[in-house]
Amino acid sequence: MQESFENSVKNMLTIIGEDPNREGLIKTPERVFKAFKYMLTIIGEDPNREGLIKPPERVYKAFKFLTSGYEQDPKEVLGDALFTSSNNEMVLMRNIEFYSLCEHHLLPIIGSVHVAYIPNGKVVGLSKIPRMVNIYARRLQIQEQMTEQIAKALEDVIAPKGVGVVVEARHMCVEMRGVQKINSTTTTSALRGCFIKNADTRREFFSLINSPRETHF
Repeated sequence: MQESFENSVKNMLTIIGEDPNREGLIKTPERVFKAFKYMLTIIGEDPNREGLIKPPERVYKAFKFLTSGYEQDPKEVLGDALFTSSNNEMVLMRNIEFYSLCEHHLLPIIGSVHVAYIPNGKVVGLSKIPRMVNIYARRLQIQEQMTEQIAKALEDVIAPKGVGVVVEARHMCVEMRGVQKINSTTTTSALRGCFIKNADTRREFFSLINSPRETHF
């Protein structure tokens, strides 16, 4: 049963465009099998009873949706909505909520992203930024990597004077298992261009994302 289950997980990883043999995923099939079997048996369930026969199929469909980001190119999404602009001040979109799956245990990561850039003759349609975030989030991820990917995509496509990205998230692999630290959060950042070189720009960015978040129009 274990071999068949692990092969199914490997096939699922291959279908979504991942390499099940890369370092971060080698032990994932075994971890998923153990977690699945342990979850059912520890609560006194029989994985072979009628109501639990179809969960593998349902889980596959759920994971296909949760990893749909492999089917899209975030740089194409950004590139479809570039506009000439004389604006040279910071453009900031904050509190972009997302969910993802950690690549080590396939458990949820839930958080928000703050994205800013200084235009250099071009701006991007605002809706494209959260779309781009969703594409990266709906892949197997580690938070540090996703933060870098978002910053690089903006830098490559928009060619701005600078980019700032901050991701704040809760990791269920930390809260639900292992050290079980409920409500612990992880913050990562990626700064490019003038966000690194100019202390005033960097200070403005962090000040804005940390300012009170209630907005009344």
